[in-house]
Amino acid sequence: MDDTISLEDAIRVMTLGGAYSMRKENEFGSIEKGKAANMVVLDQNLFEIDPDSIIDCKVVYIIFAGKIVYDAKMPE
Repeated sequence: MDDTISLEDAIRVMTLGGAYSMRKENEFGSIEKGKAANMVVLDQNLFEIDPDSIIDCKVVYIIFAGKIVYDAKMPE
């Protein structure tokens, strides 16, 4: 028995699904006009790499409320 889900479904569960569970799907959870600009930018496209390599992806930027709050190139 295979209990895996697709990458697309996993991302949807962790983004829009999380917002929906808090009844905030109109505020965040997907990239749409009028929603909060909160997101993580990775160094690789998850849909173009081997699923076993996802764990090796690095965060390049974290954007919160439309502002970069983490930049991997900047010292902490």
